[in-house]
Amino acid sequence: MSSSSGENRMTTARSVETEWLDVLPAEDPRAIRSRLDLHRVNKWMGNAGIMQRALLRSCTSAGPGLMLELGAGDGRFTLELGRRLAPRWKYVKVVLLDCKNIVTGKTRDGFAALGWQAEAVTADAFDFLEHAKPHSFDAVTANLFLHHFQPGKLARLLTQVAQISDLFVACEPRRSALALAGSKMLWAIGCNGVSRHDAVASVRAGFTGRELSELWPGQCDWRLNELAAGLFTHCFTAQRTTDPTDVQNEI
Repeated sequence: MSSSSGENRMTTARSVETEWLDVLPAEDPRAIRSRLDLHRVNKWMGNAGIMQRALLRSCTSAGPGLMLELGAGDGRFTLELGRRLAPRWKYVKVVLLDCKNIVTGKTRDGFAALGWQAEAVTADAFDFLEHAKPHSFDAVTANLFLHHFQPGKLARLLTQVAQISDLFVACEPRRSALALAGSKMLWAIGCNGVSRHDAVASVRAGFTGRELSELWPGQCDWRLNELAAGLFTHCFTAQRTTDPTDVQNEI
């Protein structure tokens, strides 16, 4: 991952609006198609590779025993991530948390083939995190999830995450002119109207600079890394450190 002065940031503030996929019934044909589109968009953005590298930098060689993904959707993104990590990390259990129950048996079988275990949990993220025990997960991840929330709710979510794990990695839309232009081109890869609408909304609600670091609680106890990754992604990593002098905030 790299960041440069050529990031081409948008000067406008974050603007959070309802995305159509979030409100469509899971079985709606447009929603089903949009979830397939989202899998292609993730490949286009390179998010699985970005998150893989962030996790490998932050974890021990044995990897985490128990991971939680927030807003996991149908679980296909984490399965792709697992395929990249499984050669190094064995016997990982992943909790796929989402407000909709859309993880298929085929996806579960995909994890099993890696030697990983996947548990799908249908719950509101805030409720789940509120009732989770402190330090109950070795790592928490989120892909294209944080941008759905206004600053107040996002700060609450990040505080809850910090209580249950010592490592958090998120890949989010980068709020930049280049990413906005890219989001308006999804018709070129066959994405439907829901996906095209949501892509533009996602970029306008995305992140740049240190916006997530500024919302992270207890910053003196954490190493925070927030930067542009690839062409369209904003990557954020928070790792607890027992040595306050070891804290680094990088852009």
